[in-house]
Amino acid sequence: MSEMRKLSVWQRFKEDIYCVFERDPAARNVFEIVTTYPGVHALTAHRISHWFWQKNWKWFARFLSTIARWLTGIEIHPGAKIGRRFFIDHGMGVVIGETAEIGDDCTLYHGVTLGGTSWKGGKRHPTLENDVVVGAGAKVLGPITVHAGARVGSNAVVVKDVEEKATVVGIPGRVVRAQKSQDEKAKEKLAQSVGFDAYGTSNQTPDPVASAIHGLIEHIHITDKRVEQLCQTIRQLGGQVPEGEMPELDGCELDKERDQTKVD
Repeated sequence: MSEMRKLSVWQRFKEDIYCVFERDPAARNVFEIVTTYPGVHALTAHRISHWFWQKNWKWFARFLSTIARWLTGIEIHPGAKIGRRFFIDHGMGVVIGETAEIGDDCTLYHGVTLGGTSWKGGKRHPTLENDVVVGAGAKVLGPITVHAGARVGSNAVVVKDVEEKATVVGIPGRVVRAQKSQDEKAKEKLAQSVGFDAYGTSNQTPDPVASAIHGLIEHIHITDKRVEQLCQTIRQLGGQVPEGEMPELDGCELDKERDQTKVD
């Protein structure tokens, strides 16, 4: 935030416009962005209303932000602190609360709420550090911190801190991580695919619930094998093991999928 004070109003305005080219392939020229992008209009109005808010012109600041909400469908409280090169894509339905803090190079999509969970005063809205992407319809609630480089998936509800460069999906938000690759080109490709995505995730992002279920299934298979080996050892030593058939899972193709995976 301190760097913003060293920039002129015109320099900040240029940064807010030209960052759109990096994050929206549909942007064709500066005139189109200035005249047709509600996210840019809302951010510009916020820069002005926030200045009045800091000068203690509270009512007038709120009045300007209300006019901007009528015109753009984006509600940003004039008390919110927003860093450089902030981009709101589409924008309709975005709500940013009074004590929210947003770092540099952050991106929000339509329907995002940076809201509070308490009626008490003080810090009650989230803090987004640099280079955070929040996908369409996501809700980030409470005085939590979404650390630098994190991604929040579409319609996720986040009520806890998100670690650096993590991806959060689901309700409540759960952290998923893309598999690490030793190939630097693969890493770069993955970063690009995640960097531009209207939902904060890419098709290479694993489902945390599916991953947990598959992990449990593998654990069960390994446990079954060990139990069978123990039973064989007991029989070889002259012991007796009660015979009994395990119930079958109707319609379950887990064994086939597991064997096919091993073959592949």
